[in-house]
Amino acid sequence: MEVVAFWALAVAAVASGVAVFVVDSMARATFALLVSFLCVGLELLLIDLQYLGVLVVLMMIMEMLVMAVFMIMYMMNPAGLMPMTMVHNRRGALAIAGGTFAVLAAGIFLVPWPERRGVPPPDPTRALGEAIMGPKMLVMMVIGAAILATMIASVVLATHRGRYGSAR
Repeated sequence: MEVVAFWALAVAAVASGVAVFVVDSMARATFALLVSFLCVGLELLLIDLQYLGVLVVLMMIMEMLVMAVFMIMYMMNPAGLMPMTMVHNRRGALAIAGGTFAVLAAGIFLVPWPERRGVPPPDPTRALGEAIMGPKMLVMMVIGAAILATMIASVVLATHRGRYGSAR
């Protein structure tokens, strides 16, 4: 069942990634990109990389929502829904994309991949955190919570009615 789910998510990720360049509006491209990233995050969860999977899902949801808000605020066409071309220099973009794909696909088959040495750690999330942040992992976790609180507070204070609501 996991293999079927993995391949279904892989196909959905690629299809929605292609949709980013096929749809004719910024809003639809933004949500297609969000779907692609969510599929990749769910795939990471399927292969037992919980920390990275949750990080990708949460980060991409927030990033795409902020992108949609700014798109609605600053674009000339309402909410980015009016038709527009998403690709400039179509032939050049296709040539570059095709060449990049060919080089990466050839690399998969031509590079002599190393054999695994040792066994994976019992808790890969903790090992990854310690490898990236070393002894400062606890400090970074606290800073992450502080940054989240700051983002929530700034959104609350930026609303039209202010932090006091309609009490004024």
